[in-house]
Amino acid sequence: MRRDRKLGVRRIQSELKRLHKISLSLATIHKVIKKHDLPYLQKKRHYRKTIKRYSCKIPGQRIQMDVCKIAAGLYQYTAIDDCTRYKILSLFKKRSAKETLEFIDQVIDRMPFPIQRIQTDRGQEFFAYEVQECLKKYKIKFRPIRPASPHLNGKVERSQRTDLDEFYNSVDLKDLKLAEKLSEWEKYYNHNRSHGSLKNLTPFEKYQELKNSIPTVAEIHANYDKTKESFAIWNYKDDQAVKAAFKYRDMMLGNKKI
Repeated sequence: MRRDRKLGVRRIQSELKRLHKISLSLATIHKVIKKHDLPYLQKKRHYRKTIKRYSCKIPGQRIQMDVCKIAAGLYQYTAIDDCTRYKILSLFKKRSAKETLEFIDQVIDRMPFPIQRIQTDRGQEFFAYEVQECLKKYKIKFRPIRPASPHLNGKVERSQRTDLDEFYNSVDLKDLKLAEKLSEWEKYYNHNRSHGSLKNLTPFEKYQELKNSIPTVAEIHANYDKTKESFAIWNYKDDQAVKAAFKYRDMMLGNKKI
């Protein structure tokens, strides 16, 4: 695991328990690594500028969604809650509006709390008319990020890297039961895998800690204003130009609402 997957001792401990039902202390794993003269994991990082991080305080307030290509004809759709890191995973043969609609239904069914908004990058599979109409039907706000800003979707990006490092490195991509194993990994991630950013809680434990602060579906729907949810255009410059035109029109008409 250290040589092939570059895992740290704490993650090796979790993977031994998950894959092989073996429980070892961190000290024992350290001794084994030292015995075989394996070096420390040292990755040089280059930071161009300091990025302001944000985190939602309420589960379901913002769900980050993205698609990751695993192999030819194999795509993983990922949705992760910004607050609790609770996530939903699903595999598809391609990425299109049809698969996006199916995945949205899965996310709504399998998330343990109601969803207020979904945040995506500017992948064309998210901008189809049918997808945006579906979100309006469920009274979920659609918030695509601006181009060249992957840090704004950082939690789902980091989550997908974890999937590649810890799950796909340990399975055969041609396995007919790959989808079942991914479902087991999702359950492990949500209920058993602790997160340093959550003070070593699991996503489900974090949800349990905050569940009394989650608004009801009726409250979320009452705060949803359909008139403010305009159709988003894939091209960012065109999208901004259209919004500016509507803003100018409203100002000329004396209506300050956009």
